Parts: sequence; structure tokens; C-alpha cells
Amino acid sequence: MLELLQYDFFQNAFISTLVIGISCGLVGTYIVAKRMVFISGGITHASFGGLGISYFLGFSPMTGATLFAVASALGILWLSENKKIREDSLIGIFWSAGMAIGILFIYLSPGYAPNLMSYLFGNILTVTHEQILLSGLLCLGILLFFIFFYRPLFYIAFDKEYSHTHHLPIHRIDISISVIIALCVVFCMKLAGIILVISYLTIPQAIAGLFYKNFKQLLIASAIISSAGSLIGLFISALLNLPSGASIVVCFLFFFIIARIGKKIFR
Repeated sequence: MLELLQYDFFQNAFISTLVIGISCGLVGTYIVAKRMVFISGGITHASFGGLGISYFLGFSPMTGATLFAVASALGILWLSENKKIREDSLIGIFWSAGMAIGILFIYLSPGYAPNLMSYLFGNILTVTHEQILLSGLLCLGILLFFIFFYRPLFYIAFDKEYSHTHHLPIHRIDISISVIIALCVVFCMKLAGIILVISYLTIPQAIAGLFYKNFKQLLIASAIISSAGSLIGLFISALLNLPSGASIVVCFLFFFIIARIGKKIFR
């Protein structure tokens, strides 16, 4: 199994999987605590519109997906805060609009979009050095953000009214975390694909929640579980020639079942 690490493409995949696992473990914990799971799903599917427009215009698909994901995240946040439209309705609008726009522009693009399936279902083995660098910078940024803003994030996640009374910078933190969620979603595309990203931001956190209730412990446990499951799933996909994203998510599901059964047995 370790012989795979001799290959450059697998080394790239290994490093990228590790840093994305840490990033999604931390961000996913906040998403689950604040009940933002479906918002992240809306951002994920909305980013498909950016992919389609990028293919049509001849730009980098990741650039278009990033811009669309960030714009969708900030749009959902702004419209929901101003009470113009209900949040669940907004998520559905952005979700369906992003997918529809992406499909239309891909259909209108001349030729065939060869990498489209990798964005839908993930293919970490095609990751580039540039994407590894950007993923590493994102992971470092997320770590620093959670270290320096741990207490405000904790208060906002569990009691936003309390945060208001203590004059915390809620709006700025909401904007920052929305952008971070969007970036996590985009960089997770290569690993799990648009269709499976939401499981990457929820299943490791659900496993950690079976054993821990403290927010700090949840953050650490989720990051460890996310990274470990990602790496094991990556090796399994490479050895059995299976899709990397699906293998990682199935690995997470297996962890969850074992953890659930184990907790009941040893309770």
C-alpha cells in the first residue's frame, strides 16, 4: 500500500486529501452546530453554475466555481438577514438556479467538457501542485481563524442572541465564515465532487458528536476523523480502482456505523 506514495500524482493526492480533511472537519463542525447543513448544500450546487459559465467562456472551471460559490454564500446571507426571502426558499432558489445555469452553459459550449465528471463525483488523483498550494493556504487560514475567533464562533454557533448582547462582530464573522464555507466547498470538489461534498461536511461531525459535546473537542475530533477517513478512502480507491469521492464517503459511513454500534455495546 505504501508503495503508492512513490508516485508523484499519489503524493499530491495524499497531501491534498489531508489538508482538505482538516479544513472540512473544522468548518463542518461549525456548520452542524449552527444548523447550516442545507446552506452548504445550496452553495455546493450553486457553484455548478460557475463551472458551466467557465467552460463556455474558456476560463478555469475552478475560478468560475469559486466566484459563483462565494457570490451565492454572500447572497444567501444578505437576503436572509434582510428578511427579504425565507432562508429555506433562498437555498432552494440558489441550488436549482446554479445547477440549471451550469447545465445550460455546458450544453451551449462547443465540444465536450472532459473534466465534468471529476467535478460531479470527484477525482483527487488529478489534483495539481497549484491546487495543493491553495488548499494548504486555505487550511492554514481556517486554522488561524478558528484559533483567534474561537470564542465568538462558539457563542454565535450556539446562542446568537447572547452574542448580540455582548456586542460581538457577528456580521463580520458571518461574512467570513460564509466565504470560508464557499472556499471549502470548491476545494472539496476535486476530492468528493459536487454531489458528495455535503457528506464531507456532516458525517465526520456526526461521528464526533456521538462521543463529544464540548465544542473544542468536537472541532479536534471532527478534523481527525475527516482526515483519517479521507486517507483510508483514498488508499482503498487507488488499490481497488474505485472513484475516490465515493470511496471516502462510504468509508465515513462505515466509521459512523461502527461508532454507533460500538457506543451502544460499551454504553
